[in-house]
Amino acid sequence: MSGAGKGRVDGQPAYVLHAYPFKETSLIVEAFSRDHGRLSLVARGARRPRSALRGLLMAFQPLELGWFGQGEMRTLAKAEWIGGQPLLQARALLLGYYMNELLLKLLPREDAHPSLFQAYAEASRALALGEPSQVSLRRFEKTLLKELGYGLTLDREADDGQPVDPQKRYAYVLERGPVRLGAKAEAAEAESFSGQALLAIARDDYSEAETLAQCRQLMRMLIRHYLGGQLLSSRRVFMELQEL
Repeated sequence: MSGAGKGRVDGQPAYVLHAYPFKETSLIVEAFSRDHGRLSLVARGARRPRSALRGLLMAFQPLELGWFGQGEMRTLAKAEWIGGQPLLQARALLLGYYMNELLLKLLPREDAHPSLFQAYAEASRALALGEPSQVSLRRFEKTLLKELGYGLTLDREADDGQPVDPQKRYAYVLERGPVRLGAKAEAAEAESFSGQALLAIARDDYSEAETLAQCRQLMRMLIRHYLGGQLLSSRRVFMELQEL
């Protein structure tokens, strides 16, 4: 195989985020790998009926990929399942596509994030097995923001660095952190959070339903900001289904 030794990578844990047709028989695969981050791969001949890759390149399945080449587009050399898990169904499938969209829109190419890869794998597995998914989804979102350099300050007040008071309510100011609300402002502040919930989110304690609800509210606000106006197709579809 000509050039197969250049930039060769073997045995790399990865997930398929998106795949689409390329030329007559091939696919372009957007993959998220543990040690090489997000990258684009050409799966040559993958759409041929007898291709060894046909049926393997499925989203949300743990894979082991190998590729070679240099530049923005590498060539996929092999793909193997490494412990299949059930296919995502219904609501879980939409939540999975939501995670994939976030990675495709926010994660730079070829920037390794092993801890984000682990958070994604755990969330995907929870969705596949029908386990409660909200905790793993929130951890995935929080890890994504941290890995992108948008780590959250949750246990210190933005104005003076004092510890967040679990008995008070706060607004979360973008790029700064929690700002305590006065009694009058509190009633008018739509995006407000209890100090208790902020502290629980900071230590990844989601044992209280209210903490999960406020974490979801906070993540939605922050992700909407960092998307910078980019729309998520998965969220639009999810809202339309809820209306039906």
